[in-house]
Amino acid sequence: MDKRRASMIAVLSVVYIDMLGIGLAFPILPKLIEQFEGGDISRASYIFGLMAGAYALMQFLFAPLLGALSDRFGRRPVILLALLGMGINYILLAFAPNLIWFALGRMIAGAMGATFSAAGAYLADITPPEKRAQSFGLIGTAFGFGFITGPAIGGLLGAMDLRLPFLVAAGLSFANVLFCYFALPESLARENRKAFSFKSSHPIGAVREIGKFPTVLALLVIFVMAQFANRVAEMTWVLFTSYRFHWTPVQTGISLAAVGVTFIIGQGVMPRFLIPRLGERRAIFIGLGVSIIVLALYGIIPQGWMVYPVMAFGIFGWTVAAPAVQGLMSRAVPANEQGLLQGALASMNNLTSIAGPPIWTGLFGYFVSPAAPLIIPGAAFFAAALVFSCALGLAVRWLSLRHAAAQPQEA
Repeated sequence: MDKRRASMIAVLSVVYIDMLGIGLAFPILPKLIEQFEGGDISRASYIFGLMAGAYALMQFLFAPLLGALSDRFGRRPVILLALLGMGINYILLAFAPNLIWFALGRMIAGAMGATFSAAGAYLADITPPEKRAQSFGLIGTAFGFGFITGPAIGGLLGAMDLRLPFLVAAGLSFANVLFCYFALPESLARENRKAFSFKSSHPIGAVREIGKFPTVLALLVIFVMAQFANRVAEMTWVLFTSYRFHWTPVQTGISLAAVGVTFIIGQGVMPRFLIPRLGERRAIFIGLGVSIIVLALYGIIPQGWMVYPVMAFGIFGWTVAAPAVQGLMSRAVPANEQGLLQGALASMNNLTSIAGPPIWTGLFGYFVSPAAPLIIPGAAFFAAALVFSCALGLAVRWLSLRHAAAQPQEA
């Protein structure tokens, strides 16, 4: 096995173990908040959204800093720091006596949440530019494997004790620190490292720095809009399926494991075949269009079993388009600014996520409450489909103009 392949397997293993820990806790967070609130699902929805927004706020503030530090000192120490922060987060969640401690744990996780952005920069370091879209898809594969095993195990553990998944997740995070320390080599060569600058280590400075690449700036807008819309399922899935279909934590965990399967196929397999044949531009158009249909279907299906065929169709959606967008952006940025790109991308993505989770959970909570003029459990999905439609319109306009100007960057 060559050195590049071994490094790729190591960093993907880190992403998998990290995602496994997140997946263990994912089905339990809303339920535990609901327990703190005495079973009031509507109020728990708002609180869950606010906590998700606080997590995103911390990522927005700290992602450019960690990205700039990875460009200066390397990817490996930043990944180690991120994993350590996640372990501390899970310990706080496991023993939190009230919602204040819960919020503190989530904010620590947000501040240290650089694993995926650092992994993206790592893969960009070791992958030829023309193959980066496929490599970014492999992060989705590792994410998917973690989401298959994590939520399913988390649902089973949570049925025994709602705190138990957090303890297991903490153990996995600390084990991941040890694994990364011994198995993950540094990917950023010293000659490609960039001097640290506070001007580019905060959100505004990072976006200003990245803004000198017009291709990246335009794609960043499309990417953030699509990510914002795609978070609707992440934020409301447990709440929505519990209310609409009366699913138990075990059923929810199984459905989230199925989501992991779609990530594995959609980002790990499909980009390797579709993107070279379709090109990144067409892959983005198709992915955004399919996502609009998928979210609309989630909002109208009357029975729980129907989730799974819709989910299968979603394999051709944003899961395929996202690596194509990331690949185009990465190819427009030099080697010593890949960390800055990933940090700026995470920061701007989380800027919309600060408002996004309260909006998505708030829409769900309002349209299942007595105050709503009409009970519409799928209201958040319909709104997210509209956002995807706007992203598709921008993508068609900008990428078509770029293609017509004879400046394509497709592989």
